[in-house]
Amino acid sequence: MKNVEVLCRIDTVRHTWNADGTLATDPATPSGYRETLTQAIAINFISYGNPERQDVMFVSGRFGLKSFDITNPLQPKLLDWLGDGVDDPFVEEANPGNGSQAPRKGTFDDMWENEDMDVDQHRKLVFLSRDPRAFGGSTGNPASESGIYVIDVRHPEELTFVSFAKTPTGHTTTCINECKYLWTGGPAANTDQQAMGWAGRPIFVTDMRTPKHPKVNPNPIDLGRNDGTIDYSHDVQVDDMGIAWVSGRGGTRGYWTDGRHFDPIIGANRIATPENPVPYAGGGFEETVFPARTSSRFMHNAWRPLGDDAPDPSYGDLIYATEEEFAGGAFPNGCANDGPLFISKLEGSYGGEAWRSTPTNKFRLKTVATWHPFGKEGSSNSTDCSAHYFQIKDRILSMSFYSQGSRFLDISDPTAPTEIAYFRPGTGTWATYPHRGLYYSADRNGVYILRLTVGAGQLDQAAAAAPSHLALATHAPAVAEADPEEEARAALERPHGIHCSLPLAEY
Repeated sequence: MKNVEVLCRIDTVRHTWNADGTLATDPATPSGYRETLTQAIAINFISYGNPERQDVMFVSGRFGLKSFDITNPLQPKLLDWLGDGVDDPFVEEANPGNGSQAPRKGTFDDMWENEDMDVDQHRKLVFLSRDPRAFGGSTGNPASESGIYVIDVRHPEELTFVSFAKTPTGHTTTCINECKYLWTGGPAANTDQQAMGWAGRPIFVTDMRTPKHPKVNPNPIDLGRNDGTIDYSHDVQVDDMGIAWVSGRGGTRGYWTDGRHFDPIIGANRIATPENPVPYAGGGFEETVFPARTSSRFMHNAWRPLGDDAPDPSYGDLIYATEEEFAGGAFPNGCANDGPLFISKLEGSYGGEAWRSTPTNKFRLKTVATWHPFGKEGSSNSTDCSAHYFQIKDRILSMSFYSQGSRFLDISDPTAPTEIAYFRPGTGTWATYPHRGLYYSADRNGVYILRLTVGAGQLDQAAAAAPSHLALATHAPAVAEADPEEEARAALERPHGIHCSLPLAEY
């Protein structure tokens, strides 16, 4: 680690189940059930009270959904756990089993994958996307049920199921127009869709204006994204101007979802809606850079920073996107060829060029810069270091590269992104989220609460060495060197597996 202080680590655990679908018990553990450490996949936050009095973090993973009070981030408190097998019997109805295994009664365990959890701040709802591969399913089985769980979190100490909407997609789901609608995407096409010539799943829209009775539109959007071919629409992120950026195989394309706008495809103004959005800008990313690819790049997620988060406007309108590519294992130099961060210009893409792109007349955004941790300070020789989720706050881009951990880049000059800090716990990181001056990292070892000791433009003033102390050193063994069974046993002896540093006077 460098220029990072670790304030807390929250272990995330899941229960162990018997063959008959009942919970395996273990009287030696505080909960009374047998538990094992598992990864935290996604994090989001909701504030409560007027004025705001309570800050709550929601964490999802194969354990289900957990809520934590982080009003004092140095003393997180577990509030509730949907997935403990006690108060979530609805899953059986939504999961009839896959033929080889009886349905698990009353469990929310093995919730997969929901790697970009969204929340409704106003109505106090959490939306969990269930991948077709959850609960033993497969994209090759048309009967595998994917969809969206709607969870009422008005009382975060009592997470309550509201509804389940079955959708053809379920890898990620994103709020559109203040969560009145959801756009859900991924993963690969099932056998029925493959027969229709699909290489992946487009976006399906769900009307969530009445959460108890969501309505899924059977007609998908974001079609023809890969040079005119229906392909994998992976994730959606909405920028501060309201543009919904859809990333996947073939690039990243942005859409207006409300208001009256010029539609470059039909050459006229029209009303944009979540179910019939208006193309804005975007396109494919150059295959000829970092390193050259022989097919369309698979873009994992994207964001266009605006206002204080963006660099100087003189650099133009930029889109930041990550490519997910696991090429490292096939090369002797490790992960040097895995997917990087791309910074590209949107200039020249406002006329619907990405929607007209074809294999013989391709449109590609111009690359300004790329960045990858391979060979840089703090990196390892792992072969699992593709770019994954990122966010941008105050011109600092925080992102994960799986086993290369959390990386923090100063993007004040987007043509030369500069790493100012890193934290690599030795496991694998999914995403790192800025929140109220701190960073919350979803890791294969739980949630790390981090604080940077340097900001954008301050690298020259920062200490060149790592912080003088590792906050966790006296409270837990180094994760990379610990025996998993011993670490799990030790975690369960602590209240809710939460261990933090001593309070810091300057906080």
